[in-house]
Amino acid sequence: MDILLIILGLICMIIGLLGSFLPILPGPPVSWLGLLLLYLTKAIPNDWTFLGVSLVIAIAVVILDYAIPAIGTKKFGGSKFGVIGTTVGLIISIVFPVLGFLGVIIWPFIGAFIGEMIYMADHKTAAKAAFGSFLGFLTGTLLKFIIGIVYFGLFIRLFWQYKSSFGLF
Repeated sequence: MDILLIILGLICMIIGLLGSFLPILPGPPVSWLGLLLLYLTKAIPNDWTFLGVSLVIAIAVVILDYAIPAIGTKKFGGSKFGVIGTTVGLIISIVFPVLGFLGVIIWPFIGAFIGEMIYMADHKTAAKAAFGSFLGFLTGTLLKFIIGIVYFGLFIRLFWQYKSSFGLF
């Protein structure tokens, strides 16, 4: 049973990292689920304080991920159309990976710009607001990715620390 929990936890960690970039997947909570699965094994001693604190951090990051693009957009004079455009641009970059990883950066900006152009007529204001929305998106994505990497590192460290308890090595 422990091996199954470890494998499921590892899968959650990988999905959590992917969720840092894909708006459909809630990255930090899925990564946290991977940690929980590891702690549910018999080999790892339960640390409910750590799990509680890491869950609060995962939830806070998800909330911030929704708030940061809106804050960035408003700070640069934009609207919710810019935030929506950023998300549509990201989805386009995932569905049509023409530009590879560079597309994940370019398409959200283009989407935010088009969203702001739909809302406003001024190109300069739309570009400024699109930049704010895009900057907020990048900040949220980076924050989710950092949390995902930290949780994955903790997963590996705990597994490695107690690997002999699993009877694997």
